Amino acid sequence: MESVVGKVAHYFSRAGVAVVTLDESLTTGETIRIRGPHDDFCQTVNSMEIDHQRITEAAKGQDIGIKVIQRVHEGDIVYLEP
Repeated sequence: MESVVGKVAHYFSRAGVAVVTLDESLTTGETIRIRGPHDDFCQTVNSMEIDHQRITEAAKGQDIGIKVIQRVHEGDIVYLEP
């Protein structure tokens, strides 16, 4: 079963980056699912940043930027795939 990792707070369309507020920790290489009224897709987390600095791990409560493979919308829920 999928567990909620966070929520999309903003999407930068030119960069293809979603700002995600984390409810749980997240690590590069994990597979996430982003689901909302207009979106539903899975991807591997290949790139994460905080304040334009690349990171490999992020902790609960942090706002991170994740490069996404397709458009997302504010309020979409981010799940960790098993």
